[in-house]
Amino acid sequence: MTEETSLRREVALFQAAILGKSLSQVTTSFGGFFGTCAAMYAVIDASYWMTLALEPLAAGFLVRIFIIQHDCGHLSFFRARRANYIVGLACSLLTLTPYASWRRQHAGHHGVWNDLDRRQSGADIYSSCLTVAEYRALSLRARWWYRMTRHPLVANILLPPFIFILLYRLPFDMPKSWRQERCAVHLTTLAVVATLGGLTLTLSYQHVAAVQVPVSLLASIIGVWLFSVQHRGERTRWTRHDAWDPTSAALQSSTYLHLPGLLQWFTGNIGFHHVHHLNPRVPNYRLQECHDWIAVHCDVPKLSFWESLRALRFVLWDEDRDKMATFREAARGATP
Repeated sequence: MTEETSLRREVALFQAAILGKSLSQVTTSFGGFFGTCAAMYAVIDASYWMTLALEPLAAGFLVRIFIIQHDCGHLSFFRARRANYIVGLACSLLTLTPYASWRRQHAGHHGVWNDLDRRQSGADIYSSCLTVAEYRALSLRARWWYRMTRHPLVANILLPPFIFILLYRLPFDMPKSWRQERCAVHLTTLAVVATLGGLTLTLSYQHVAAVQVPVSLLASIIGVWLFSVQHRGERTRWTRHDAWDPTSAALQSSTYLHLPGLLQWFTGNIGFHHVHHLNPRVPNYRLQECHDWIAVHCDVPKLSFWESLRALRFVLWDEDRDKMATFREAARGATP
């Protein structure tokens, strides 16, 4: 038995969902989100500043709901496929992320991540990168555009709300052959509009906008930051297809984001992203115990919270130096 096969068998021991833990996460995440939103509406007339003070808490619960949707998409949150579908669909009405289409697109991400010869194209700037040579070969205008769209302020602050609130309302990047997924996008949009419409009839348009919009903005920014830093960093590796294998892709190109306990709870343990890529069927609440089991065998790129902010600078792959590079390094040539 090879070391890779042995490691995958060990990880598979943790992929069975535990019903009690799944239901507990649904209860605390949805309950916490609805309870916090109710408190925000309750104090909004007295002080909007008090409402905004509760925004990070509501956004944290919404991020946790997205992690549940993510697990459902991998069929890891419950053992029953139908249960995953129902809960994932319910999550999508709050996260504003169409369940069926996102699930299919995200599965594609797991199959091509860090493979230079199978890089995704299109709107997903977070699952791909150029090599330094490719970047230098661009025209000045194309190079400027690439840099601008990957700038942390644009890619991680401005784009996330645009993607979740507006872009996900349409099947903007799906093949026409994805008929069910395209239809599901429109149905999700209608359901979101109907839900918000019903809420405005009960409360008011101004109150709903003042509460839900800031929460969705912050949650989208946090979610995209999580996804970005777990695939970025100075030690992240890309390979050509002939040298690509799923185990190396998981351990060398998916980081271990080490967060304080409270942030780890709100982000659903997704910081153990190397474990998730090793086996997407491991539910989020078992990622840490799986990591602790295999940690003695694996050298995984580890990021602290502060290191993760710096990691967003590494957006190019330097094939000559076999490491990630920043735009500044690419502009001035090879650096030590």
